[in-house]
Order: sequence, then structure tokens, then C-alpha cells
Amino acid sequence: MTALPAIPSFTIPEQFNAATAFLDGNLFEGRGTKTAIFYEGTAYTYAKITELGNRVGNGLLDLGIQMEQRVALLLLDSPQFAAAFFGTIKIGAVAVPINTMLRPNDYVYMLNDSRARALFIHAALWSQIEPILAELKYLRHIIVVGTLPTASRADASTPAIHDFEQWVNKASSSLKTAETSKDDSAFWLYSSGSTGFPKGCVHLQHDMMYCTEYYGKAVLGITENDITFSAAKLYFAYGLGNNLYFPFGVGASAVHFPGRPLPEDMFKVVEQYRPTIFYGVPTLYAGMLALSDANKRFDFSSVRICVSAGEALPADILRRFEDTFHVEILDGIGSTEILHIFISNRAGEIKPGSTGKLVPGYEAVIADEKGVAVPQGDIGNLLIKGDSTTAYYWNKHERTKDVINGHWIHTGDKYYQDEEGYYWYCGRSDDMLKVGGQWVSPVEVENALIAHPAVLESAVVGDLDDDELVKPKAYVVLKQGQEPSEALAEELKTFVKQRLAPFKYPRWIEFLPELPKTATGKIQRFILRDTGRTEPLDAPTEL
Repeated sequence: MTALPAIPSFTIPEQFNAATAFLDGNLFEGRGTKTAIFYEGTAYTYAKITELGNRVGNGLLDLGIQMEQRVALLLLDSPQFAAAFFGTIKIGAVAVPINTMLRPNDYVYMLNDSRARALFIHAALWSQIEPILAELKYLRHIIVVGTLPTASRADASTPAIHDFEQWVNKASSSLKTAETSKDDSAFWLYSSGSTGFPKGCVHLQHDMMYCTEYYGKAVLGITENDITFSAAKLYFAYGLGNNLYFPFGVGASAVHFPGRPLPEDMFKVVEQYRPTIFYGVPTLYAGMLALSDANKRFDFSSVRICVSAGEALPADILRRFEDTFHVEILDGIGSTEILHIFISNRAGEIKPGSTGKLVPGYEAVIADEKGVAVPQGDIGNLLIKGDSTTAYYWNKHERTKDVINGHWIHTGDKYYQDEEGYYWYCGRSDDMLKVGGQWVSPVEVENALIAHPAVLESAVVGDLDDDELVKPKAYVVLKQGQEPSEALAEELKTFVKQRLAPFKYPRWIEFLPELPKTATGKIQRFILRDTGRTEPLDAPTEL
């Protein structure tokens, strides 16, 4: 069994700015010449990122950005993202990273909802913003990383456009940190739900420190000797910790990759930069395993530990990945609202198929619909308590009260805890199926299906039989070279029956070329459900 670091004991002073801890702190510790970020073949030192962050902060002040005003980041993973994020926070303004995979209408909503005064954007994403400039009520300045087409220019009715390089070069490299408290707003992350508009999760100056100490150090054992690489992007809560504030919190190095996280490209990046910690999602790990002879074609040996989040990691994928690449995957669960992972497996203590045990600094209750704790082993609603939880949803008072009750937040997940203290994911609250009066976890059925050698991915939802009773239905994506057939569908039903209680097997199997997914690779079961079903209230979004 691998020895874990001691649980950290730390205090955060009342006057605290996150940029001091994660940016300037590395200079105080003498790491100015150490590589902070590897990006497209270039190494950026902590001194360089700190200087760039200071110039960003001064540039924002020169534009009239004040404390508590929002600054949106529509940026690819890059040193500019790190500098814009921490430079904004350092002046007491609020950084708002935004998903780069959305549509123009989504950006109209988020930029107007946040009332962002300034927007950082990579030139490659300009086409998503240019058509909506006139609709952005509060935006006054756009800072562009890269070169815009010559035809793109602002007029009197749209925000002023600044070239990032020219803009920062004019700004001072010395910046005084704003006198913020540990409970001031530092950044927002938008949490998408199954229905309605995205919710702005307001995170405070101390939240990143909390996650770094209790998960980054205590669970991952991350140190300044590590190199991190995250397939999940920086605009996600999961990726933001993985590849920005965790490594910056200990003086490690991070690999920033601006492209799509395709399996083969992930292997190539690992070979080039030799990271020691790799963060992915279950769909990516399945895709990496599906590549022919990947363990012979690529060198993955630098990676000492892998991490998975976003949705439950099937035990079969975990076992096959470890057998193939000789490295453990620590599956865990987190949410945008709680900022990072709060239940996780540990190195040397993995229970395949489980989410692991509570991360230090967090408490959990599994409760029934009335909020009463259920007996150990029973399925119930997971509630979490921890000081990284969002202060509230911006401008959504009633929704905040629906989800947050004092110190506790309703995660929207169904779980049970076994006798050894491990937590087992049973699906989202709106995914669980009641079949013959008994709960059926879609995840359990999906895990059984994916263990079949012909199956690449699966998603299970509820459908109605002739008596209008709910039964499981499976959507299956086959591996390359496999052909759909009635015979194979019957074979899969029998395969599941042999592994699970008979009432859990899928009554129908439909083959699809691909499953609907979010930008993080999570399967969107609600798209596969009956479109006439009324969706419940949004619950917190997983990382």
C-alpha cells in the first residue's frame, strides 16, 4: 500500500488574495526560473507568468476595470489563460472562464448575465463572438490573443478591441495586490444543468487553496517535482485545478495543450513532455484503450498516477488500463459547485467501480427524500459539506436555496456507502430507474455492458413497456469491426443477466454510431430519454 501524505493543517488569513498564493508565492519560494507552463514547445518560467499576470492586471486597471467587476476568459489552454486568470484576481476583479465549445447565443447569455466589462479571447474563437457584439450590453473591451482577420474591427457601437501583445507590453510589470479578504469573490464558473440557463457559481479567494491542500496534496501527493497534464480544459472546474492552481500551488509544472483531447494526441503530448500526473475522463480512457497497440506505439511510462472524474469510471476500463499501461487511475467525483473532487480513490487503495472515500476536509451524508440519513448500504441522495463550496448562484436566489442548505449542498447524485467506507455511484437523481419497485442504477448496467468485448460505450435510460412500466433500455456503440445485429443484441442481454440481478438487464438494445456527450465527454442521458418527460430541477454539474 502506498503511503499517503499527512493530512495538511493550514490557516488562511482574513486578508488574502489567491494570486499571492498561486502566482507570487512561487517567486517568494525561489522558483522564478523554474518552468511553470510548457506550451507548444516553449517553456514559460514562473517569473515570466508572474510578469505577464502583472501586466494583465495593470492593463485592466488602465481600462478602468474596478474591484469586483467581472472579466471573462474565452481562452484556449495557454500561458495567456494563466496570466489573465491570476492577473484579474490580483487586482480584486473577478475572473470568469467560459467554455470555448459553446454557441454564440450561449455567450450572449453568459457575458450579459455576468455583466463582464472585459473579455479575453483567442483569435481562433473570434467567429463565435463577432456576430453578437451588438448584443453584449456591458462589455466595453475585448483583448485578443493572436491576430484577427483584417476585416474584423470594432465600430462606435461595439467594444474596443486590443491586441494582447501590444496591450501587455505597454503595461507595467510591477503590480500591487488588491487588499481582498479570503471571502471576497475571486472567480466564477458556469454550471450547466439539464434544464434552464447556466448558473454562475461564485467562488471565493480561499476556495482554490482549500482544494489544493485537501485534494492536491493530501490525495494526489502533488509536489514541485511533478509535471501535470489535463485533457479536461482550464475552463472546467476539474481542469482548472488539475492544470493550473494545483501545480502553481506547489511549484510544479503544467503542460497546456490548446487542441482537442483526442486519444492519439494525448499519447503524443505525454511522450513529448513526460508528465507525471495525467487527468482524463472515462470516455477518453476508453478511447485510449481502443487505439491499436497503443502500449507498444507510445511511451506512457512517465505517468505515475492517472485521475478520472466527470462520471463514474467502469471497473473494466480501470482494470484494462492498469493492465495495459501499468498505472493506476484514481476515480473520483467533484462538481463545479464544490470546485474539485471531494470523494476519491487513493493510490494503492483502489476499489474498482467505487468512487473511493471522502477527501479530507469534506463531510458526507446519504439521505432519503426527507433529508434523513439512510442506513449504511442503502441508496440515497448525496449531500456534501466542505469550504470550497460555491457561496451562491449569481442572481439565482431560489435555485441557491433549492441546492444549498446551510453548510450542506445537494449534489444531485445517488450513492451508497459500503462497510469499508467506500462510496458507490448509482447515477444522477434523475437517472435512477425504479424497476419492479427496486432501484436500478444505469451506471451498473452500463458497466456490465462495457465489459463485453464488442462494446465500446453504452448509455442506459428508462423506457416504458406495454404496461407503461419503466424498464431499462440500452444504447450501445460497438467497437471498430463489430456489426450490429439482433443476435448480438440478444447476446448482450444474456451477458448482463449473467452478471447482474435479472430485473436489471436492458429489455431493449439500440445500436448507435456515437452517444450524445458534453464538451467534457460526459454522456448526456437526458437526450436519449423520452423527450416528453418533464425534467426535474437542475442539480449541480459534475466536473
